Amino acid sequence: MSTPHSHIPPLQVRERAACMCVHGRACSTFAPGHALHLIQSRLAAATPSDWVDAIVEASHEDGTVVLRTIEGAPLTVWSGSGAAREVASGAPVALHERYNVLAVGSQRFNVAPLS
Repeated sequence: MSTPHSHIPPLQVRERAACMCVHGRACSTFAPGHALHLIQSRLAAATPSDWVDAIVEASHEDGTVVLRTIEGAPLTVWSGSGAAREVASGAPVALHERYNVLAVGSQRFNVAPLS
């Protein structure tokens, strides 16, 4: 006769996981607005017709960047990986709308669209 197996219940998660960018370090996730994944970068480079030229209207400490396209449409994006620190008001940038990549010169950032 076998003894019944005692079931050990799983531990409850008490805290939400946070990306390291919250603590001032490099992003540890590829979620929208965090680290740029290599495949995301390659897909954006392979589809050049989806890039939209824009001018930076403002960049904020919380990682948001307010853009205005050449056609005049306002766009607000967020990046925890430092895009707001790399741009200044009036700077020209490009936004890949399908893959949410912001190009600032030769640098590329994963962004999360807010508007």
